[in-house]
Amino acid sequence: MFQWSKKVVKSVTFNPGLADESLLAQVESYLEKQPEKTFSDLCKEALWQSLCVPESVRPAPKTAATTPIEQQPIEQQIGELQRQVAGLEERFFAKGSNRLEALEHHVLQLSQQVAQLALIVNERSLIQSPSQVEVVNNTSYTVPAPPQEVDPVISRLSQFLDDF
Repeated sequence: MFQWSKKVVKSVTFNPGLADESLLAQVESYLEKQPEKTFSDLCKEALWQSLCVPESVRPAPKTAATTPIEQQPIEQQIGELQRQVAGLEERFFAKGSNRLEALEHHVLQLSQQVAQLALIVNERSLIQSPSQVEVVNNTSYTVPAPPQEVDPVISRLSQFLDDF
C-alpha cells in the first residue's frame, strides 16, 4: 500500500458541461450553508460514503468548536467574539441591576428601622420604664432600662456630646 508523507494535496477538475457545472453549483451552495466545512471536508465525506468506509474508522466530523481558531475565517472569529461579549454584557448588567435593586431594598429597610429606633429612643427618654419591648419589622428588640443613678460628670459630658 502506498504511504503518503504528512500532507497530500489532490486536485479536482470541473469541466465545462452541464453535469460538472451543476455539481460545482451544488458544492458551492452546500459550502455557503455550512461555512465551517471546507471543500476538502466535503470531498473526504463523499469518498468515505462512496467507498463504504465504516463509521468507526472515520474521524469525528469537524465543527466550529473543534476547528482551530487559526483556520477559521477572521469574520467568523470576530462574529463569535461579538456574540460572546454581548452574552457577557447581558449577564453582567442583569446581575448588576438585580444587585442594585437588592441594595436599594436593604437601604430602604434599614432607613425604616433607623426611623423606628429613633422613635423608640425618643419614647424611652420620655418614659422611664424598667424595660421596654418594641417590634420592628416582625423582629423583637429588648431595650434595657436606663440606669437609675446618673453620674453628674457623665450627665455634663453627655450634654456636650449632644451639642457636638
